[in-house]
Amino acid sequence: MSADPDRDKPIVHEYDGIIELDNQLPLWWLYTLYGTVAFAIIYWFQYEILHASPTPEKEYAAQVAESREAESARLKKLGTIDNKTLAALAKDVKTVDQGRAVFAANCAACHRADGAGLVGPNLTDKFWLHGGQPEQIWKTIRDGATREGAVMPPWKQLGDEKVVASVAYVLSLRNTNVAGGKAPQGEPFSE
Repeated sequence: MSADPDRDKPIVHEYDGIIELDNQLPLWWLYTLYGTVAFAIIYWFQYEILHASPTPEKEYAAQVAESREAESARLKKLGTIDNKTLAALAKDVKTVDQGRAVFAANCAACHRADGAGLVGPNLTDKFWLHGGQPEQIWKTIRDGATREGAVMPPWKQLGDEKVVASVAYVLSLRNTNVAGGKAPQGEPFSE
């Protein structure tokens, strides 16, 4: 029994011969409702207004990036260069950023800063002169290539780590189709 004697008396409403009892909600239900509303308000201020904590999406992205970085480090220690390893490194943000810097310093003069091609071919479309497999791109960058009078100089003097990073960056450019890019050259490549 509650302290209020009128609290337990049902309020009766009658309309068109239908009798309706107006019962009080249980306190546990009301406290659950109030707690849920309070939690929602605090949650909204925490994540949307104050940005005091990273959102679940940002936490997930950070965990994925950390996982890819760890996988990248593991693959680099293995020392084997194959299509699977290079494709995995192309998903690692840190390796792609390193490759972007190598590309800007050494490759942009021929392939343009965005990879759309100047003297060298467009790296943002689906056409490839010397093969579009990750291992073929790695071999072309490391050893250079000659085709139809065009010469791609070898870049093995940069070292394996920088060559692999630049391959990761070139793979990240593939099929982005930058506007104003050079006309397609070579054979189409589909994964």
